[in-house]
Amino acid sequence: ARRTHNRALKSNMRARACASRAIPRAAIAPRRANARSTTRTARSIAARASREEEMMAKLMGMMGLGGDGIVAAADALPGRAQAMRVSDQHYVLKGHAMRAPFPENLERATFATGCFWGTEKMFWRVPGVYTTAVGYVGGHTPNPTYEEVCSGSTGHTECVKVTYDPRKVSFADLLAMHWTCHDPTQGNRQGNDRGTQYRSGIYCDTEAQLAVAKDSAEAYSEALKAAGKNGAITSEIKGPGDTFYYAEDYHQQYLAKPRSRPYCSAQPTGVPVPEAWLKANGAKFGAGYWKTFGPAPGCTINVPNAPVTLEEALAAN
Repeated sequence: ARRTHNRALKSNMRARACASRAIPRAAIAPRRANARSTTRTARSIAARASREEEMMAKLMGMMGLGGDGIVAAADALPGRAQAMRVSDQHYVLKGHAMRAPFPENLERATFATGCFWGTEKMFWRVPGVYTTAVGYVGGHTPNPTYEEVCSGSTGHTECVKVTYDPRKVSFADLLAMHWTCHDPTQGNRQGNDRGTQYRSGIYCDTEAQLAVAKDSAEAYSEALKAAGKNGAITSEIKGPGDTFYYAEDYHQQYLAKPRSRPYCSAQPTGVPVPEAWLKANGAKFGAGYWKTFGPAPGCTINVPNAPVTLEEALAAN
């Protein structure tokens, strides 16, 4: 009953949030010709909006939600001990396993860029990626279902776990894909998909990856500003410790399967990761690769399902 009440509160709160954000816009036009009166009116409306934001923050606290809208651990769904069953082998990267054990010397990292269907396709196409799997990360509920994650009551975001060969593709290359295949400034949404399950994030497997990921965020933030896009990056960047849970098998490599729905909500900005940063951090692929095979502005999935070969990638460099 508490969760039902909380969901109703959430819906009401979202509606009030939209209304409160609209208030300053409505007040842009002067209500009176007198400049002093206009200034007083604007200040009054700004104060009112601030009070409403503060009140909503308190409501979120009462509902067990943090300031970022993510459900608190104590209020998350209980989940289950049984892990999700998935196919043994990758649907596209033939002969490659979906679960460990993997060949030696492979590394792993997890990325969230909105709906995981398109995210996975972008990463499985990168040369040197051994396997990918979609799932859920960053939350509290063990082994959640898709419906539970979509309810906002698990704390997870949709993601793709990437297992890769660092001799063929570097972590810097994967970070370049992360930053360019969506808009990392949109908070708890991506395009038309809204909710904490669509938030952007990088979930590192090692402390070394974490340092590079944070540095890449600074570099990409500067690139966005230079391109006239001033929104702050909202991606979570976290070190080892967040458990990845596999999503249902029908979500795995979804866009490559027969009768799939070619859905894409990602909003790539069209701004590349600075080439100087890529070179300084050991990237295997340069500007030529990203111009030829990188995400196009506005959508990510209008590309072949087949991976880019290493020969094609090096030729594009």
